[in-house]
Parts: sequence; structure tokens; C-alpha cells
Amino acid sequence: QVQLVESGGGLVQAGGSLRLSCAASGSIFSIGVMRWYRQPPGDKRELVAAIISGGSTNYADSVKGRFTISRDNAKNTVYLQMNSLKPDDTAVYYCNAYLRPLEVGRWTDYWGQGTQVTVSS
Repeated sequence: QVQLVESGGGLVQAGGSLRLSCAASGSIFSIGVMRWYRQPPGDKRELVAAIISGGSTNYADSVKGRFTISRDNAKNTVYLQMNSLKPDDTAVYYCNAYLRPLEVGRWTDYWGQGTQVTVSS
């Protein structure tokens, strides 16, 4: 079965950096788009960044210039490089992929379990 596994979260001080990774495993025919969402404490989940299979990217205004999304298609992995972190970036970060499994053949959304990012003042 297809799974998404995030890694790289942790505790950092304001101004620091983290790099999140999300690896999609299983029998996958194609991955159309991969996204990073985040959910701050007591708040709603929001889109942070997205990258299409061809390489086009989009970012939330709050992270433009600080975060960079990239992907390694050979490894079915998406990354989120986070620089100049702020306390407001504190959230659980979730990986999302819209992909087509090899066996089922239907395009489906998949979610990772999330990884905690905490930025201290």
C-alpha cells in the first residue's frame, strides 16, 4: 500500500533552519502534485507549499522567500527547506500527495502522519 512518511521536524530557535522530508513508498504509477500543509496549535490546517511533477511551485505568502519546496522524482520524495524560522511557524507539518497507485489506477490524495516543528523565541 502507498504510504507517506515525514521526517526532519524538531525544536529550533527563531532564525534557525530545518529541512523536512516526505517519502512516498509503495507501488505508484504516477505522482501529480506533492504539498506541505501545516496546522498551528488551535488553528486550521493551511497550505504551505506545493510542487507539481514538472517542477512548478507555489507558496503561501507567509513563507515566501524563507521556505523552498523541492522533489526528487526518482525517490518519490518531497522536501521543505525552512530558513529564518519564526515562532509563528510552529505547527504540525503534513505531507500530501495526489497520486495514482499502480494497482488501483485511480488518482487519490494521501497524507502523512505529520511532524512537529517548534520554533522558540
